[in-house]
Amino acid sequence: MTPTLWLFFTLCAAMAVLVSLVVIYPWMKGRAVNDNRLMAVNVEAFHNRIAELDADKAAGVIDEAYYAAQSTELKRQLIAAQTHAKSHAPVGAKSRLIVLIWIPLLAALAYLTTSDRTPVFTLWAAQDEVGQVADDLLTGKIDTPPEWATKDSSALISAMQTNVHANAYDANRWMRLSELFGALDAKPQALEALSRAHRLEPDNIEIAMTYAQTSFFVNNGALDATAREVVLGILQAVPDHEGAQMMMAMGETRAGNFTNAKAWVHKLRSSVAAKSGDRSEALTSLDALLANIESQEAKAAQGVQVQVTVSDSLLMQLTESDVLFVSISSANGGAPYAVKRLPVNQIKGGQIVVTLSDNDAMMPTRTLSGGRESDSLVVNARISHSGGAVSESGDFAANPAPLAKTSNSVSLTISQIVP
Repeated sequence: MTPTLWLFFTLCAAMAVLVSLVVIYPWMKGRAVNDNRLMAVNVEAFHNRIAELDADKAAGVIDEAYYAAQSTELKRQLIAAQTHAKSHAPVGAKSRLIVLIWIPLLAALAYLTTSDRTPVFTLWAAQDEVGQVADDLLTGKIDTPPEWATKDSSALISAMQTNVHANAYDANRWMRLSELFGALDAKPQALEALSRAHRLEPDNIEIAMTYAQTSFFVNNGALDATAREVVLGILQAVPDHEGAQMMMAMGETRAGNFTNAKAWVHKLRSSVAAKSGDRSEALTSLDALLANIESQEAKAAQGVQVQVTVSDSLLMQLTESDVLFVSISSANGGAPYAVKRLPVNQIKGGQIVVTLSDNDAMMPTRTLSGGRESDSLVVNARISHSGGAVSESGDFAANPAPLAKTSNSVSLTISQIVP
């Protein structure tokens, strides 16, 4: 049994015994008659009343019959009070011992039978075994854990998570935890850890940039509203930050804002060219990026705009994890010519406009422009709850809309639930 577990059960036992003593403490008080102040008051009141009756009788105020009746009544009241005081039998040592044993026993049974405590005990064991290693990793004292600590990786991960939550205001610990999640390919968890680190130190450029880059890759090369705001904050603090400028160029390209993307590339190119030394390789890479953006812009100009509307009845059922798929495929089936996968939070007011072009082809040889020339095409829109590319029961879908060869826009309404 681990030291933490020993300490826990010791404290629990001590508390249960203390509660037992509190319960039986009133039984342990003595009940001596001379300690009963109420009885002493009753006796004194009896003697005073008898003295008053004697005085009234001697003065002739009351007769013999009334005096006898009142004296008898006072004696009855005094006897009744004495009987009541002695009616509480003292509690024996056996009864006290039973209570002292049963309260801790019942408390232990209630704790163990309410729910399974194994995960708690496992966590305590992990903290006792590798807790110090986890702290050394999170504080930078060591870069890699000792071999013996990696034999049970789940214990080390649990200890690190517990350590970070116990030091929730340490941004560096959250950063190192995100590195752990990244090594385990747990991208959403890594992004959440970075988000917490950024909230703790919003002016830390390194943390902000790492958060923006991680968000960019987790979201398949797209800058969501939060990551975009972070990158713009970096540029406001450091206008010539090359990493932030490149991030904006890539994000704007992914969002289809090609004019803004080219503007960021030009600004970055000017910044690189102004520096001393040989920058020819970097400039060549930026020229290639600019040419790629212009190529994508030309393809997008020939694309199809799809306006997707979600019916009010289904709009209220959307969750943050849902994913929108918009695709153009052959009316005869087969792989789509173009497809986009978007987070459902990009749907604003129940509507979204998506542009599909050759940039969204699944295969270089199966492009939208080629399909429009040789095939009959239909446009599809579906909201997936699982995020899978294959339609599943419970998904929300629209009726496929035919795409005329001369048309560059289509409207769809997602109003059905896939059976």
